[in-house]
Amino acid sequence: RKDSGMLSYKEHLPVSQVVVGDLDRPGSEAKVSVGPVRCQGDRNYWNAASFVTSSSYLHFSTFQGETSADISFYFKTSASDGVFLENLGNTDFIKLELKSATEVSFSFDVGNGPVEIVVRSPNPLNDDQWHRVNAERNVKQASLQVDQLPLEVRKAPTEGHTRLELYSQLYVGAAGGQRGFLGCIRSLRMNGVTLDLEERAKVTPGVKPGCSGHCTSYGMYCANGGKCVEKYNGYSCDCSRTAYDGPFCIKDVGAFFEEGMWLRYNFHSPGTSVKDLVSRTLLSSADAEITAPDLSLNKEELSFSFSTTKSPCVLFYVSSYTPDFMAVLVNPTGNLQIRYNLGGTKEPYNIDIDHRNMANGQPHTVNVTRNGRDIVLQLDHYPPTSYSLPATSDIQFNSPKALFLGKVIEIGKIDQDIYKYNTPGFTGCLSRVQFNQIAPLKAALRPTNASSHVHIQGELVESNCGASPLTIPPMSAATDPWHLDSGKVAFIADFPYNGQAIGDGVNRNSAIIGGVIAVVIFTILCTLVFLIRYMFRHKGTYHTNEAKGAESAESADAAIMNNDPNFTETIDESKKEWLI
Repeated sequence: RKDSGMLSYKEHLPVSQVVVGDLDRPGSEAKVSVGPVRCQGDRNYWNAASFVTSSSYLHFSTFQGETSADISFYFKTSASDGVFLENLGNTDFIKLELKSATEVSFSFDVGNGPVEIVVRSPNPLNDDQWHRVNAERNVKQASLQVDQLPLEVRKAPTEGHTRLELYSQLYVGAAGGQRGFLGCIRSLRMNGVTLDLEERAKVTPGVKPGCSGHCTSYGMYCANGGKCVEKYNGYSCDCSRTAYDGPFCIKDVGAFFEEGMWLRYNFHSPGTSVKDLVSRTLLSSADAEITAPDLSLNKEELSFSFSTTKSPCVLFYVSSYTPDFMAVLVNPTGNLQIRYNLGGTKEPYNIDIDHRNMANGQPHTVNVTRNGRDIVLQLDHYPPTSYSLPATSDIQFNSPKALFLGKVIEIGKIDQDIYKYNTPGFTGCLSRVQFNQIAPLKAALRPTNASSHVHIQGELVESNCGASPLTIPPMSAATDPWHLDSGKVAFIADFPYNGQAIGDGVNRNSAIIGGVIAVVIFTILCTLVFLIRYMFRHKGTYHTNEAKGAESAESADAAIMNNDPNFTETIDESKKEWLI
């Protein structure tokens, strides 16, 4: 009859949906209430550090746990192994590590030989979620527990050493060349004392205080609604709820539609009811209100890009289990038309954009946002335009059924104009189509959980031909170095060859040309000098100390004696040296 619970981790917020089943019986109802948000507990509970490389570590004073050790902490990681902490003695040691994706090890030696206790988890522990480790050791036994898994206990021997004698510093992370822990550790308590990981991490390279920070600095690079996801050595962008792809959610996902092709996206999975609350969450925008017993939308957000040369055609259509519908069309003259029928009026409400031909083969971007009675339309890079539904019109889109791209294939009555525009169908490109949080083209071209909702007629070929090219906004007059004020523009128009008016530009161009000529001349001179030195390096005279008459002498010694009259040394025959 009643369920209640506490949300204890801030990572579990925000609550995006509450699913309640078994509501189809008569008299069955559900009520959800949320109590007050309270912050309480140990301020060191979230004292954390991020180890961004496998060689990162923090060091603290030697752990004093001779006869008893009580160690507890939380960790989260996406790595498969790594050392949490270690402290060494001459032969004694104590160590905690993640041995594999499913194993945590507690090992120590008090002089009786190494002892290891291993807890094996049925589920991976490297799932980037918090897990608690509690290790204890005393003179009687040692134990290890991970989360709520069964406690592993090892009895101590009845005889032998009992004191754990350590002398090195306590290392949290990598130690002794081992692969260190890669991830986050928080609330590290050793014998009742919480180690200040954050303060030590501030002055330690390779370790960062807390378990976040990259998204704070770089999250803005996740574009188009992409969600920034923290990593331990960076960040990534989650594009799953966008119509884009790529590392930063900026790559268009689009396709080429041949004549007669169409795509249908069912808002509810086959075999489920439209009352399924899960499908409601998919269809609803981030803050949409669900006020009817079945699904009703008070607001929609639609954005896409397209290009085509044929008209008329149906670009986008949302059907329902009621006469309600929404459509984006290209009429026979090539103009864009937005059509809403939410009930309460005799005819659908039309928004005609007749100032430009949209069937010109160029990419065009369409953004439509409705909130209650207010509609805002932005086409390409024109300023947004506001419209309002008639006062008699309903403001709820009742029971949406399916979304169509390229052509409408629906059972039941269809608006007459849409029926005419439906033949032969859309030919061209559609890109980055997104309706609230649904991206039908991406669901069709990328394997996702929503792919089962998609049905395609024809061969859908991925292409970015419908994507609008990247446009760079014009520079402001204050930052544009080539900007001329109105007075100068008029002056140049009257006297186009006046030297004073164009002197700045001429001087600037002359300086550039002169600089280029100087560089060319300097290069030529350097080349000539190099060639001249190379050609004449073997020519010219040089002086040596070689004795005169060396050419006719029998040996070098004879030449020296013949040339130098002061050389009176006689050679004793007995002192001759012979080389044998």
